[in-house]
Amino acid sequence: MLTIRELTTVLVALTCLTMVLAGPAGAQLPTKPGAADLGGTSWQFVKFQGGDDKILTPDNRAKYTIHFGREGRVLVRFDCNRGRGTWTSAGPNQLTFGPLALTRAKCPPGSLHDFFVKQWPYIRSYIMKDGHLFLSLMADGGIFEFEPLDKKPPASKKKETPTS
Repeated sequence: MLTIRELTTVLVALTCLTMVLAGPAGAQLPTKPGAADLGGTSWQFVKFQGGDDKILTPDNRAKYTIHFGREGRVLVRFDCNRGRGTWTSAGPNQLTFGPLALTRAKCPPGSLHDFFVKQWPYIRSYIMKDGHLFLSLMADGGIFEFEPLDKKPPASKKKETPTS
């Protein structure tokens, strides 16, 4: 598992590479939500590691989820509230979210809802490693780690027994 400093170093290197590949000033990669490999994926929260090495973990991973739609839409669950908004990726590993329309239920004590809402606008990049999604806050603020949301297995078919 990479430390926050190693992940930050990788993200900075990828950002610099993107800038070099983009060419002269003013030349940019197309801004398309589908440009990233996130469209159609769903994730649940594992932990947050702050730039100060503070770690936050949920009481239940399934209470904090993100679904990236293929057309730039995003659906979220932050504990007792659900929301929707938009996401864009201007290039490799770049990620920005638009404002979220969230329900406004009061979550129980110990909830990470308020933390998610406060940090959400500051997510600027992502990386996938070992099947996990890491969302990085700007200015080395920290990294959210998500794992794929478990898909329910298909319902098993009943075997028909021949009757005599």
